[in-house]
Amino acid sequence: MSGTDNSSQGTSMDCQEEGSSQDYKLDFSEDEVQLVVRMFNLVGRRWSLIAGRIPGRTAEEIEKYWNWRETSLGQ
Repeated sequence: MSGTDNSSQGTSMDCQEEGSSQDYKLDFSEDEVQLVVRMFNLVGRRWSLIAGRIPGRTAEEIEKYWNWRETSLGQ
């Protein structure tokens, strides 16, 4: 039964993340954005390495932000 509970919680979390993906653009400060861009230029899509340089950020958050950025800026 607990396996079923976990899967339903995971599904709702996924929906929340998808619904709030646009919020990532608002949550990143200018300093964080500059650091993400610099680190991306150095290490590419190695999100965990980039996240290790930004306290409180996960690799998933940074990847979602980057993908949003590429889409919205047309890069």
